[in-house]
Amino acid sequence: MKNISVLTLAVLFVVASLQNLSAAVRSWELDTAHSNFYFTVDHIFSQIRGHFNEYSGEIVFDPADLAGSRFFFEIKTASVDTNIPKRDKHLQSADFFDAAKHPTMTFVSQQITDLGDNNYEVAGKFTVKGVEYDLVLPLTLVGIKDHPTAKGKKVAGFNGTVTIDRLAHQVGSGKFYEMGVVGKDVEILVSLEALSGQ
Repeated sequence: MKNISVLTLAVLFVVASLQNLSAAVRSWELDTAHSNFYFTVDHIFSQIRGHFNEYSGEIVFDPADLAGSRFFFEIKTASVDTNIPKRDKHLQSADFFDAAKHPTMTFVSQQITDLGDNNYEVAGKFTVKGVEYDLVLPLTLVGIKDHPTAKGKKVAGFNGTVTIDRLAHQVGSGKFYEMGVVGKDVEILVSLEALSGQ
């Protein structure tokens, strides 16, 4: 009976420890005024740059508890902005994002791997036009510190670059690529600032 009681106490202690560890993982609010998802794609001889004006995200991150950390992003495809309204409307059309039928793109992390020197591989599912793909997003933790202008807040910064084949993700039929007008490889820069209370 005594051994059972000791075992029960040990199990309760482990469970409580795991709960406390999970509770310690910090939640961060994405600072959308100082973050974005930028992209660059070839157009004949030039490079076109753009970003998205509407997106949201959830970040739970602690370098000491990657198992309890996660990233989630949702991007509104109709908010694509290349500074040319006519081109943006074309990108929103069925030729590319088909924003009317597929208003969002999402990324949900499944595993975060520490590569050292504040570099991480964030593996997850990237959903584009209703289809889910595997994606590894490399992110560098630039730093975590007290926010210089928001008293009582911490700020964390992440940057990462990944190149994806837009045709492999059904963003376009390939006709503009075959014409030599729009490239198929898109370089994406993820630049994030996130806030958390002390």
